[in-house]
Amino acid sequence: MLTRTSSQSLTAQLADRLAERIRNRLLLPGARLPSVRECARQQGVSPYTVVAAYDQLLALGLVEARRQRGFFVRDSGRDPARDPAQPAGDPLQVSALSMVTQMMASRTPADASSLIRSMFHRPSDKPQPGMGVFPPDWLDSSFMPTAVRRMTSTAMLQELSLQYGEPAGDAALRRSLSQKLVGINVPAAPDQIVTTIGATHALDIVSRTMLRAGDPVMVEEPGWALEFARLEALGMRILPVPRRADGPDLDVMAQYCALHSPKLFVSVSVLHNPTGYSLSPNSAHRVLKLANEHDFHIVEDDTYSHLAPEHATRLSALDGLQRTIYVSGFAKILAPNWRIGFLAASPALKERLLETKLLATLTSPALFERALSWCIDQGQLRRHAERVRIRLEGARARAAKLVLAHGCTFASEPAGLFGWVDTGVDTDMLTQRMLDQGYLLAPGSLFHARRPPTTLMRINFASSQDASFWKVFAKTRDEL
Repeated sequence: MLTRTSSQSLTAQLADRLAERIRNRLLLPGARLPSVRECARQQGVSPYTVVAAYDQLLALGLVEARRQRGFFVRDSGRDPARDPAQPAGDPLQVSALSMVTQMMASRTPADASSLIRSMFHRPSDKPQPGMGVFPPDWLDSSFMPTAVRRMTSTAMLQELSLQYGEPAGDAALRRSLSQKLVGINVPAAPDQIVTTIGATHALDIVSRTMLRAGDPVMVEEPGWALEFARLEALGMRILPVPRRADGPDLDVMAQYCALHSPKLFVSVSVLHNPTGYSLSPNSAHRVLKLANEHDFHIVEDDTYSHLAPEHATRLSALDGLQRTIYVSGFAKILAPNWRIGFLAASPALKERLLETKLLATLTSPALFERALSWCIDQGQLRRHAERVRIRLEGARARAAKLVLAHGCTFASEPAGLFGWVDTGVDTDMLTQRMLDQGYLLAPGSLFHARRPPTTLMRINFASSQDASFWKVFAKTRDEL
């Protein structure tokens, strides 16, 4: 909170806080700042202090004042001579569009990039329920330093550092990954695997290989915020497919296939983010049948495979990598900054995917790939994942009790790392209020392609066990 004992004035503190949120895209271009009176009430300061802070933001070019409407985050890419709330065209259409624009601007606090930025710039040292990763102490281990030391002996370091590695990735790691995939019944030989700089890079390689700007892509909704943002940035037409407990809505998929002939379907079969749902065998067979009938490929994002049972239904196992492309990585479970992911595909498609990787990165760092191979082959990764799963089970049970005790409900059965929670209030508005308390939330609108208002939010069970957070949450929610 703002403090009168700070070396900065209250005006400077408030201006700095809002400026930081704008620069980190926790407040998007077009978002309306609270009214002077409302901001004064929220922050416990005088209206004069708020006016002075808003004036500083105006001077910095971060906001703009609109007559009789308030202060809005400035869009640096917009033509300043034209008010986006007053576009050219039919007056009736202009009026309706203005109303929609104002509604969206006043309630849109964060986007996918802000959630990613928060991984690097935490709002405080408090536990962050909106984060998408395990807390660092959950991933601390002794075997990772050992693996790196083995790879940095003089001879090995020269071998892995002083020349480009293999384009498809370190051969030892691809052999280890091939054996690992046997455990979940995904048939991928080492020469069908391409290593990547994280799972997100693998998804990007698939998109750039299989699609061109304007192509329609089916994506599960709710879904991973970054995937919507990434596909939009590439110019794709996103076709949101509602995700249900047993799998995607097949009727909606069939309609999309008939009307748009999509080329790709992006799916999280196991421990879906954010709902925790896992695909049923019946639904999996029907999805594959639809893919064969309408000639589209499926990219299966199995990022949370280390937290799931091996017998869980996966499209790639049933399909044998004919129409499926399997994607996974190790940032969530092992080492976020090693940035190691991979994809597996049919031999012919693998060569196309490898071409795309070559054009973007040439190859990927062999030193950490070889270290990961050692961790897999020695059983260290498997034992580490087992420990994390056991710890997560306890955290999930404790967090679920806190969720229910503070007046929320679950929109889906708690499973995996994330919980899909109904708060009963607009979570975009709630997110901004909680930022004032030092907590980052992941509002439900982030997980939809068109950002509709919603009372849902995603929580990270590992970082949602703090009772003090839930007390602040309940108090803030009740004040909305």
